[in-house]
Amino acid sequence: MASRADQLASNLNFSKFGQATELKNRIWFTIGALIVFRFLSFVPLPGVDPVALASLYSQAASGGVLDIFNTFSGGSLERMSIIALGVMPYITASIVVQLAAALSPSLAALKKEGESGRKKLNQYTRYGTVFLTAIQGYFIAVGLESLGASQGIAAVVDPGMMFRIGAVISIVGGTLFLMWLGEQITSRGIGNGVSLIIMAGILAQLPRSFAQMFTQVREGSMGGGTVIAVIAGAIVIIAFISFMERAQRRVLVQYPKRATQRGVMQADRSHLPLKVNTAGVIPPIFASSLLLMPLTITQMMGQNVQGDTASGDFLITLNQYLAHGQPLYMALYAAGIIFFCFFYVAVVFNPEETADNLKKQNGFIPGIRPGKNTAAYLDHVLTRITVIGAAYLAVICLVPEYFIAQSGLPFYLGGTSLLIIVNVTIDTISQIQSHMLAHQYGDLIKKAKLKGGVARR
Repeated sequence: MASRADQLASNLNFSKFGQATELKNRIWFTIGALIVFRFLSFVPLPGVDPVALASLYSQAASGGVLDIFNTFSGGSLERMSIIALGVMPYITASIVVQLAAALSPSLAALKKEGESGRKKLNQYTRYGTVFLTAIQGYFIAVGLESLGASQGIAAVVDPGMMFRIGAVISIVGGTLFLMWLGEQITSRGIGNGVSLIIMAGILAQLPRSFAQMFTQVREGSMGGGTVIAVIAGAIVIIAFISFMERAQRRVLVQYPKRATQRGVMQADRSHLPLKVNTAGVIPPIFASSLLLMPLTITQMMGQNVQGDTASGDFLITLNQYLAHGQPLYMALYAAGIIFFCFFYVAVVFNPEETADNLKKQNGFIPGIRPGKNTAAYLDHVLTRITVIGAAYLAVICLVPEYFIAQSGLPFYLGGTSLLIIVNVTIDTISQIQSHMLAHQYGDLIKKAKLKGGVARR
């Protein structure tokens, strides 16, 4: 059954899109901001040799967590630009603040203060972004200085403390500029600024990735059937994601009867929508980052891990078992996704708070007593749909991982990337529909005022 928003959206008249001047300006602003983002991804850090870095990155970042972050940043990490970290520090800081607000009573009270509390939490998020970016930028600078030492290739022209300070300042400035750009897209564009930047980075990598795949087909190292299977599989997965991301469990909420203008007692009803995938893309990102951390550590050490020591032998064995497509990696990846899915949902959704809000608004679920019984019922329903959501995320992320490992694709396009693309696309279309709907309502109000003026005359 379609919701009221879907029914209104289906009745939109897109023939009047050209008359929506404000919407067109917002779209053009968003496109311009994304173009600026792409230009910045080609501005290298001061003191880095781009040619040496390109040859070293092809050997050092394949298969690790750096490969995933490079995909999210649109290749900025591979080119080691001033926005090498993208908006990932901002995403991490926002998640940490969100979790802290759910666990800390003082931050939870701050969250309930309304607009002033939200501004303070946003300020804490910005401080956390600067802190995380500075730490990650320093380790990136140190890693660049040691990168390629065993091959006799220097990625940094003049290593030293001055290079590290300059690299940290450049990376912090680039990340903060992207954070500001995302906020501008949200306020002056079509919304979802940070998400649009991440999606633009992922989409920017696709043309080169498909070009590499077709080059392998032409050289004979990959069959044409593999290409057809990749395209068909991507279409099926995208359709499945589109269906599941809009799936929700609507809990019926009823309000007391009240008298209407005609004196008839009528009860109001509404629905409390609970998404099947409440956690979004957070569980796959956390699970993959933790699993690929040993491989990333080995790569950042210049692949010089020796097997004659206990720690070196442990890292080598661990990397073999945690390689893409290996049974242990797939099992731990699925377990990590399921764990983080339940953990994140338990933190961000508070059934007791929702039950208290319904009680304050004199709302109740038919057949369930207000208060603790309502909270227990909501917790039971949310647990059941989270089981479906966790299984859905595990399938979406494991199937592409297995196929990539078996087919030997020259690029990374996992389920997490597809989830981000589909989710942001759906949200962007909803934002455009909302602006179109507001524009049509504005025309109706103007016509009503004109008719009312003519009638009074």
